Amino acid sequence: MTPREAEIIELIRKEVKPALGCTEPIAVALAVAKSMEIIEDRCEAASSDWRMSGSYTVRVEVSGNILKNGMGVGIPGTGMVGLHIASALGAVCGKSCYGLEVLHDLNDASIERAKGMVKEESVTVALAETDHKLYVKAIVTDACGHTASTVIEDDHDRIVETAFCEEILTSAHKTETAEVPQKTTLDYGLTVKEILEFASNVAYEDIEFILESRTLNMALAEEGLKGPYGLKVGQAISSSANKEVFGGDFLCYAMALTAAASDARMAGCTLAAMSNSGSGNQGITVTMPVIAYSIKYGTTDEQLARALVLSHLIAIHIKGYLGKLSALCGCVIASTGSACGLVYLRGGDYEQVCSAIKNMIGNITGMVCDGAKVGCAMKVASGVSSALQSAVLAREGMCISEHDGIIEKDIEKTIQNLGKIGSVGMQHTDNMILDIMVCK
Repeated sequence: MTPREAEIIELIRKEVKPALGCTEPIAVALAVAKSMEIIEDRCEAASSDWRMSGSYTVRVEVSGNILKNGMGVGIPGTGMVGLHIASALGAVCGKSCYGLEVLHDLNDASIERAKGMVKEESVTVALAETDHKLYVKAIVTDACGHTASTVIEDDHDRIVETAFCEEILTSAHKTETAEVPQKTTLDYGLTVKEILEFASNVAYEDIEFILESRTLNMALAEEGLKGPYGLKVGQAISSSANKEVFGGDFLCYAMALTAAASDARMAGCTLAAMSNSGSGNQGITVTMPVIAYSIKYGTTDEQLARALVLSHLIAIHIKGYLGKLSALCGCVIASTGSACGLVYLRGGDYEQVCSAIKNMIGNITGMVCDGAKVGCAMKVASGVSSALQSAVLAREGMCISEHDGIIEKDIEKTIQNLGKIGSVGMQHTDNMILDIMVCK
């Protein structure tokens, strides 16, 4: 493995990881869990059953985008939605060592205790004054008045500060100022050309781990197809009763699998998703159409792994210009990645991969994010439809012209244009969406 290959694999492992539940409320649960652990480490009175006793309060302060994405999404195993129950679960059973699977030890007793905390109003959630799109501060106060706080910024599992009774225990900001700042996606200097070359040529044994995406996300899809989750979008698409509408072809199959996985995840299924760029839905959308193709038409594990690496990295690359959270729906970026994976599996070359990206950006750019919720499965299905359309047109030599809209001849400039629209141009839209949601 060359140093550059190792660097790219480092990026994949950083941005592609299992996540149990929607990552915004999970980030909140993670911050609360860490604050609880600080109290336990510092206070002798914190006995083994302290978490279940409820003799403490939790206050969570979050950025607008965390609030937006946490308001309406199902929390695993609870039948409830929102940041209050996520915070309570983080307090009762969360373990920060699990990262985005912080609620891995969830059980019936902890769910009931967490529900009791919400009912007793032991948890408060407030909007933070911050410029960070992704920001969580969790403050736990025990019966003796001791306080512990944890701050997460910019990445869903990036703890940047911890404190006990207002004494700073750890601070990533001080470390980064003195040493090396946190490396961002853009710091890796990726291009679409290099991504394709890497996916095509890196040793298979070095990327075989990416097949865990198939294991986790396929399990979610199968659960969504058989269980009463959310809007049951995947079930409706795959139903024989609707075959005259959807046709039962590959497009139908890919849309059904992807939407079903989102159905299950958004409604609080207790199975983990393989996320991409901090989002389980993006992880599902970037992988499931590619996995569906592999199942339907037969590929080797190596071919699938290379296609998944391409799909994941394209999404990561584009997301680098947007930031973790924005007003632009993540399925736009994720389905663009899967379009590239489909082109690859169908024998496409670099020019056709670029064409697929341009076709996607010229098609569904502008789809807004109005929070994480069960309705996301419908957006995911739309993204899959666009991905397959774009991939097929690209393989036929069809590409949206650089004279059209925001498309440019240079693929990297086209991607940057999308990033500007989502991160800067849609800022007012993002604020308006949040205003509408909190005033309902």
